[in-house]
Amino acid sequence: MMLETVRELCNLNGISGRENRIRDYIISKITGYCEYKTDPLGNLLVFKKGKKTANHTVLIDAHMDEVGMIVTGIDSDGCIRFAKVGGVDSRVIIGRNVYIGENCVPGVLGIKPIHLIKKSEEGDIPSDKDLYIDIGAKNKEDAEKYVMPGDEINFESNFSVFGEGFLASKALDDRAGCAVLIDIIRSETEYDCRFSFSVQEEIGTRGAATAAFSSEPDYAIVVETTTAADISGIKGADRVCICGDGGAVSFMDRSTVYNRDLYLKALETAKSNGIKAQTKTRVAGGNDAGAIHKSRGGVKTITVSVPCRYLHSPCCVCKLEDIESTRDLVKALATEFAK
Repeated sequence: MMLETVRELCNLNGISGRENRIRDYIISKITGYCEYKTDPLGNLLVFKKGKKTANHTVLIDAHMDEVGMIVTGIDSDGCIRFAKVGGVDSRVIIGRNVYIGENCVPGVLGIKPIHLIKKSEEGDIPSDKDLYIDIGAKNKEDAEKYVMPGDEINFESNFSVFGEGFLASKALDDRAGCAVLIDIIRSETEYDCRFSFSVQEEIGTRGAATAAFSSEPDYAIVVETTTAADISGIKGADRVCICGDGGAVSFMDRSTVYNRDLYLKALETAKSNGIKAQTKTRVAGGNDAGAIHKSRGGVKTITVSVPCRYLHSPCCVCKLEDIESTRDLVKALATEFAK
């Protein structure tokens, strides 16, 4: 069930501000298990009735949007110019297949060929102005039949399972988190709980700010993915977290210094319930917690992240068992916070 949910979510396209397909899919999976509504910004806000009334309001959050690009213009030769939506590294997108707009017009992200690059330029990271998308158009007029400024640009998805339980796909950040929330909503819960499938995280945690304000939680659990640098040549704390060692619990990142009691409670809860978990060992990145913990009069917030290699690339990699461990820990923590 979890594997298929992650696969289906990752195969959908939805950059920041264009999350409607993901929201529609989630609604199709949770209908009959909860109450839900969509707010004006596009967040999907959910109330799940538990076996008992909660003593404290708990909000569990995951964001629906993925990184990508957006069309800004069309050159006279039919090449598409674009801006990045979220933190996309130019080095990992060159030569990648993409889809543009509602009709998924296929294209290839191109750059000046190697034999035309000067010797002095060979080690340079290409600037955004040197990149373009080729859709096979003859000229601007031809390209305008298929593409217009404002169209979203998504990476082609080639979801695959490989090795010992590894998953590879675009958009694992944060469709893995969305899958966790769906699974919890569809299960029996001990206490009432609120959920937000938020929008526009990748461009500034905008959806989470309004979702938290509306939900008025006492506690919040953000379900994310985070950089796993458990790769060749990286040692010690710079590995951040390790695929296969369970969900990564944060004590601090660039947008939040987490409540220490909640951080310790998360590790204690994992240990007492036999759930794999680990500490995120580097202060890096940020997520919806940065907006949620400052909402209204303040919210006690913790983040549990699925370790993910090659984050924000067309081919992220994580392990299914880490998604499942994250789900188990988040559900256990929601019960603890609610009572």
